[in-house]
Amino acid sequence: MSDKSIRALLVDDHSIIRNGVRRMLETVDDITVTGEAETAQDAMRQVRENDFDVALIDIGLPDKNGLQLLKLIHAEKPDIAVLMLSMHSIDAYAVRAMKYGAAGYLTKDIAAGTLVAAVRKAAGGGKHISPELAEKLAETLGRKETAPHEALSDRELEVLKLLAEGEKLVRIAEILHLSPSTITTYRARILEKTGLDSNVKLARYALEHGLLT
Repeated sequence: MSDKSIRALLVDDHSIIRNGVRRMLETVDDITVTGEAETAQDAMRQVRENDFDVALIDIGLPDKNGLQLLKLIHAEKPDIAVLMLSMHSIDAYAVRAMKYGAAGYLTKDIAAGTLVAAVRKAAGGGKHISPELAEKLAETLGRKETAPHEALSDRELEVLKLLAEGEKLVRIAEILHLSPSTITTYRARILEKTGLDSNVKLARYALEHGLLT
């Protein structure tokens, strides 16, 4: 990618985060932020209308989670490398994102140099794998049996993490822009799939399996 500028799309519903990431990327001459979006819907519109080399996507978006957007982008424009951004450290989202074809998983406190290097590597067809992520991936591959939470959908995993963090159903509904009844349904599915019967046990399970930071 040395012969032309890497075209980057930033997808995050917080303008402060987008501004910070854009400023870090603009410290070099070979990366240009050519698109920004606050929602998955807007991101997909821009993906269809423009050419990007790399998309940096927040895990938590108002209309879809980042993992869902990752799959949508790969379905329409498989040549776009996707780097996931998260306020959380390496967790179940990171492993799932890499399985879905992400070019890397970055935390939002990342240093500018590391961010630039990750974007360049992704644009060149490589993957940014931190030592922590490599260890997490190795643990997953080394397990002979699948953990119960791996059978959860992306949204169910999201609800599980919020329940384990002590959020109430109504608050989770607000965060995910869903109805309380829908969250109740997700909780019932989660309990069934994990074989647990209370939020306390879900929290303990999440801690034991490294789902919380």
